[in-house]
Amino acid sequence: MKYPLVSFITVNYDHPEVTLDLLSTLRKITYPNIEIIVVDNASPKDDPSILKRSFPEINFIQSTVNLGFAGGNNLGIRQARGKYLFFINNDTEVEPGFLEPLVAKCESDPTIGAVSPKIKFYAYPDTIQFCGQAPMNHYTMRSHGIGHGVVDNGQFEEDSLTHFVHGAAMMVPRSVIVKVGLMPECYFLYYEELDWCASIKRAGYHLWYVHNSTILHKESISTGKMSPFKTYYMNRSRLLYLRRNVKGVTFIIAALYQTFVAIPKNLTVFLMKKEKGHFKAYTRMLGWHLKHLFSKEIHENPRLI
Repeated sequence: MKYPLVSFITVNYDHPEVTLDLLSTLRKITYPNIEIIVVDNASPKDDPSILKRSFPEINFIQSTVNLGFAGGNNLGIRQARGKYLFFINNDTEVEPGFLEPLVAKCESDPTIGAVSPKIKFYAYPDTIQFCGQAPMNHYTMRSHGIGHGVVDNGQFEEDSLTHFVHGAAMMVPRSVIVKVGLMPECYFLYYEELDWCASIKRAGYHLWYVHNSTILHKESISTGKMSPFKTYYMNRSRLLYLRRNVKGVTFIIAALYQTFVAIPKNLTVFLMKKEKGHFKAYTRMLGWHLKHLFSKEIHENPRLI
């Protein structure tokens, strides 16, 4: 097979030891033509300089401010030289031969806009996190992963079209990014890859799950599994996705559902469980949307120049 250059882009935010584990596995892959770009998103506590000292071959970018997931990845995109750009969470580890099937898939069809491998849980390596994604429910703004939480018994051993690829590990051709634009930076965290996938599909491309490529994902190391921080950004981004991607009558119904069903329900649950931090985070999220109700900035998409 041909070996076009693949640019790996990962974002570090504290916990450099986690990123070091990823870089150790990337150093062992069998694909012969890669570059690795690590963007430190202004880590406030831990010293990220150990990354460059330990792996001098990487392109290390130190941001002076925390740009969020999309903004950090976009810094990496602007430095990348590859035909394909592979966005990978720093809390993942890869198998030596995982990249060849993904490149071969993209090389086989110019209509492919992005691919993701099979993703399994690092703590439970026989259990699936991602083998594709179902369509978004435009009223609840929720989707679900195909195979999520299921023991891998070989039941997902065929490539398949998917409605979304997974932000923890997704490869996108440079030509697609040139046409569609960079990741939408208004999200800061969560849903940005879903929004990006929606844009890629609207541009006429297809998204694929590739069965014979596997990575392991540690998940939620930087944000915490159920922190008020996550409550704020997850729910803010959910409503952002609605505002950016749903139109017409569907948007009206979805907005009514969120206003009179989902939002009151969530606030009530936080109150009844006496989760004061989550309640405050949720109300702060609602305040952000009210403040930016007519903001044009939330509909902007940065371009690769």
